[in-house]
Amino acid sequence: MAGKGNSQRRGAVKKSGKGNPTAGSGGRRRRGLEGKGPTPRAKDRPGHKAHRQAKAADRSQARRPPRRASEPTTEWVVGRNPVVEALRESVPVTTMYVAEQAERDDRMREAFSIAADRRISLLEVPRPELDRLTGGLSHQGLALKVPPYDYAHPDDLPRRAEELGEKPLIVVLDGITDPRNLGAVVRSAAAFGAHGVVVPARRAAGMTASAWKTSAGAAARVPVARATNLSRQLKAYQAEGLVVAGLAAEGASPLADFDQAADGVVLVVGSEGKGLARLVREHCDVLLAIPMTHDTESLNAGVAAGVALYEIARQR
Repeated sequence: MAGKGNSQRRGAVKKSGKGNPTAGSGGRRRRGLEGKGPTPRAKDRPGHKAHRQAKAADRSQARRPPRRASEPTTEWVVGRNPVVEALRESVPVTTMYVAEQAERDDRMREAFSIAADRRISLLEVPRPELDRLTGGLSHQGLALKVPPYDYAHPDDLPRRAEELGEKPLIVVLDGITDPRNLGAVVRSAAAFGAHGVVVPARRAAGMTASAWKTSAGAAARVPVARATNLSRQLKAYQAEGLVVAGLAAEGASPLADFDQAADGVVLVVGSEGKGLARLVREHCDVLLAIPMTHDTESLNAGVAAGVALYEIARQR
C-alpha cells in the first residue's frame, strides 16, 4: 500500500486543483445558514387557506359591477299629511304601504281614493315591517315608495326646442341645494316656456319628492337633466350658438337691457348666498342683474329664476 501517502486515511480531505476544500465547514455551509428572508404573509403563500380566500374575494369583486357614487336610490314619503300632499301633486309612486290595523281617518281615505284612481299598488304590512322599510321614521301607518327620477341628458334639451320649432330656453342651476328651490324653478320654467332645467350631478338638489311637490306637477312636463361638469356643459351650449346669461348682483347689466332674449338662451342661476361659482361665472357671455331696492340683498333662486324667465318671455 506504499506510495498512496495519507490520502486513504479515514477523515482525510481531498484537495481541489486550486487548493480549496470541496467539503467541510467553509463557504457553502455559511450560505446555507444565511436563511431566505422573512416569512411571507399567510395570504401571500400559495396553498395556505388565507391565500385561497383572498383569491376567491378578488374573483368575486371582478364579477361585481362597480357602483357609481351618484347611483339613484328609492325614496320614501312617510306620514299621512305628506303622503296625501304627494299624491295630490302627482308625485310618481310605485307602491303605497299601510300598516295593519292602522286607524282610518279622512286623510287615509283620501289617500286610498287617489291611489285607486292612479292605479297605485297598495300593500298592507305589519307595523314592524313598515318601521323596517322606512328606517324607523314616523310614518303614522302610511308611506309611499317613490322611484328614482329619470333624468334627461343636457344635450337633449336644445333638441326638444327644435322639435317644437322654438329657440331654446334652458335654465342651469349652480349650487342650489334645497329641493324646494329646484321645484320652484321647474314650476317657473313650465310657466314661461323653458325647455328644461339642468342641475349638477354632485353637491346639488335633485328631483326628490319634495321637489316634485313644490313644482305642482310641472316636473311631469319640464325635463330635468344632470350635468357632470357645469362649465363644460355651458361651453357645449355655446358651441351650439346659445347665449349663456348668468344672474349676478355685481358687475352686471340690468335684466331689462338684455337684447338677446329672442335668441337661444341659457339662463344660469346661482345660490342665494354664494351666487355663481367663479368658473361658471367666467363661462357666461353676459351677466344680468335684477333691479332691487337697497334694503334687499338678494332673492332666492326660485324667485330670481321666475323674474328672469318672465322678462325673457316678455321680450320674446
